[in-house]
Amino acid sequence: MIKRTHYEIFWEILTFCKTPRTFTNIINRCNLNSKIGQTHLEFLKKRHFLMEISKSDVTLLKSTEQANEYIALFNKTYRQLFDDTPEFRL
Repeated sequence: MIKRTHYEIFWEILTFCKTPRTFTNIINRCNLNSKIGQTHLEFLKKRHFLMEISKSDVTLLKSTEQANEYIALFNKTYRQLFDDTPEFRL
């Protein structure tokens, strides 16, 4: 089994969060445990790649416009390295 890099995990989170998602949705879909997931989400929020949206009593996370640049650059680099597009592991 090949471990994912932080960059791949960030790409998965940001791509998945183009539509607003809950913490639980993100953790489950990106196959992360709560502690590691929280660390990655806080990192992305501090860099303004994710924003919080309050909806009723639920907090959702959504990728920002700034995240689109990272997603595009990651996709381009990944294709150059592997002659393929990145995909979710699930």
